[in-house]
Amino acid sequence: MSVDTREPKAETVKATAEALVGHCRAGTTRQGLKDLYAPDAVSVEAVSMGGESRETRGVKGIEGKHDWWETTMEVHSASADGPYVNGDRFSVIFEFDATDRNSGKRNAMKEVALYTVDHAGKIVREEFFF
Repeated sequence: MSVDTREPKAETVKATAEALVGHCRAGTTRQGLKDLYAPDAVSVEAVSMGGESRETRGVKGIEGKHDWWETTMEVHSASADGPYVNGDRFSVIFEFDATDRNSGKRNAMKEVALYTVDHAGKIVREEFFF
């Protein structure tokens, strides 16, 4: 099988980026996963969560991360700043005010997410930095 190495057009990356941020702001991130992610997309966290690998492969695995977040955290507020586009990638700055349901500890969190888009406009990689 050959790998398609074509770069996406700038307008394709911008459209994907704006659609993802739109889903984040509207609270429809699950639909964003279905519409915008390649089936074999890779997600990389800044640190390991509970001894798990930092890397998750596939949309089903990424959906599992969303399940964990929604089960574990009570989100009081969330915001998405961006997107900021550069070539085949874009970044978004996320801020959350959330309480860990297990510990009861409330935290203000901020992270940068970096997304890579293929020529078809699908997100193939997401990386989180905090």
